[in-house]
Amino acid sequence: MIDVTIFTDSNKQYVGFKIIGHAGYADSGSDIVCAAVSTLSVNTVNSIEKFTDDTIEASTDDSVGSLEMKFTSNVSKESKLLIDSMLLGINDIMNSFSKTYIKISYKEV
Repeated sequence: MIDVTIFTDSNKQYVGFKIIGHAGYADSGSDIVCAAVSTLSVNTVNSIEKFTDDTIEASTDDSVGSLEMKFTSNVSKESKLLIDSMLLGINDIMNSFSKTYIKISYKEV
């Protein structure tokens, strides 16, 4: 299962996210659920870096299939929109392929 954790502050504003795990929809290399979530999450990080002035820290661990991103500056409305868009895509994948493969949770930090 892919675990998506959205980190928020006490005002429910985004401060980062972590995505970890493998969907298990198909064999490694053929898992379109994993590929779709990976594409959305990596594109979100790349878009925040390229299209906003926000600063972030991002790290990956291929051995467990994880991507973690945290803002190191205030979060712009553009970054909020990009994360909202990522979540829209992930929710669409969940609705298309069953909630068995992906879980989204929110954590105040």
